[in-house]
Amino acid sequence: MIDLPLRIGLIGTGRIGQVHAANIAANPGAALSWVADPFVDGARDVVERFGGRSTADADEIFAADDVDAVLIASPTPTHVGLIEKAVDRGIPVLCEKPIDLDITRVESLRSTVAAAGVPVALGFNRRFDPAFAEVRARVAAGEIGALEQLTIISRDPAAPPADYVAVSGGIFRDMTIHDFDMARFFLPDIVEVSATGTNTFDPGAREHGDFDTAVVTLRAASGAVVTIINSRHSAVGYDQRIEAFGAAGSLQVTNRSTSLVSHSSAARVDARAPYEDFFLQRYAEAYAAELASFIALARGGASDNSTFEDGRAALILADAAQRSAEERVAVAVRLG
Repeated sequence: MIDLPLRIGLIGTGRIGQVHAANIAANPGAALSWVADPFVDGARDVVERFGGRSTADADEIFAADDVDAVLIASPTPTHVGLIEKAVDRGIPVLCEKPIDLDITRVESLRSTVAAAGVPVALGFNRRFDPAFAEVRARVAAGEIGALEQLTIISRDPAAPPADYVAVSGGIFRDMTIHDFDMARFFLPDIVEVSATGTNTFDPGAREHGDFDTAVVTLRAASGAVVTIINSRHSAVGYDQRIEAFGAAGSLQVTNRSTSLVSHSSAARVDARAPYEDFFLQRYAEAYAAELASFIALARGGASDNSTFEDGRAALILADAAQRSAEERVAVAVRLG
């Protein structure tokens, strides 16, 4: 018997919501059944392009009889309430990161999610990047021996607008949180966080008391060390690299270029095209694979999606990094 497509209700039609809508439409195992956004014209536009029915009220999705799963791509302050509604109704949910900016709200939802037993996945899509996933699998297979050092470099092409910085929760909760999840993808048991943040170029970050440059060191229970290097700008494009190091060798993921062609001449050797300059292009494959894994999860199958607990752990690390950078202290953490 062939499974019918998983009928997904999408909440939120901003930039990332539209990415998810396109991926749902492109996946033969899924169908876009409903789209909700208070700015209903956005929902109608998505429905016109990808199918389904539109509404300004997300509650219509939860009450519908043709919704098998929900994908939450709405603003962060709505996430906790929408996840709670989904699990109360037994509807599997994939929610964009973070769960919330306030760890107390996450903790208040934790027992509800655990008791419900309903699949809740978090949108840390970088676990699904083919190159990152390959390195993690080869580390797990022992190819470089025990992991001793993990270096994650993540630099955005340009700083976000000041009005976004004002509501983002700061660089650690907004940007580095992806790197915290990636660190735990390799080393789940982080026990200490040390962070330094500075403001060297972005007036918007300065205005709102945020950092535009950060370095974080995480210590795992094994003694392995993770170094995360962040910047809100990068003249060379979207800078996304990883190195895993052990006694038997190292594994690296380099940046993806917009072209595989290089040019050599009397003036320069191996001149290459710029790196991809936006996260939607760099991680397009990861977003599609994340959705495919969630479809399997919603149907009761095996999945590699980040869980609610992973989302909680990433926020704990972000909070610890914020405290460390502000107080200039190392912060012990317990993620269990």
